[in-house]
Amino acid sequence: MFAVIKSGGRQYKVSVGQTLEVNRLAVEDGAQVTFDEVLLIADEDTSMVGAPYVDNAQVLATAVKQARGEKLIIFKYKAKKRYRHKRGHRQELTVLMIDDIVAEGKSLITGAAPTTRETPTENIEENDEMVTPTEETPSTTDETTTSPADTDSSGGTRRRRTVKAEDTETEDETEE
Repeated sequence: MFAVIKSGGRQYKVSVGQTLEVNRLAVEDGAQVTFDEVLLIADEDTSMVGAPYVDNAQVLATAVKQARGEKLIIFKYKAKKRYRHKRGHRQELTVLMIDDIVAEGKSLITGAAPTTRETPTENIEENDEMVTPTEETPSTTDETTTSPADTDSSGGTRRRRTVKAEDTETEDETEE
């Protein structure tokens, strides 16, 4: 049994248990995704063709992870003109696991009504205290300041020296 679905302007032939990479979807890992744009459902005996979509048909999938595709090199070149541009691109992808194909309100695999999975939620206990980092306010004599844009990916901060207008005026006056 297989189905043809539409996602991100592309058509995919899918079957139950298959892993599929589609353009990035805005879903969390482990969340269930429902595709209502089913173009075709077929097995050995029967086939349902949509015009453009099959009525009351769905494909249920689970988002496994968010990933990035293979790097593609785009090289533009014009002979004898000294024009060369080399650029790379990696497509943002969502990896899906196909769970079930549903038509007319029942699963075509089991014959029963489909079961929808709840999205995973994290329970925070009330006894746990939330610790928020406190930022020090820079004093008037401090020449270094930090901002939220100065934090790096490792959680630390980069300090950037900023020259104040008052400091540059006093230095110019003393040099003369």
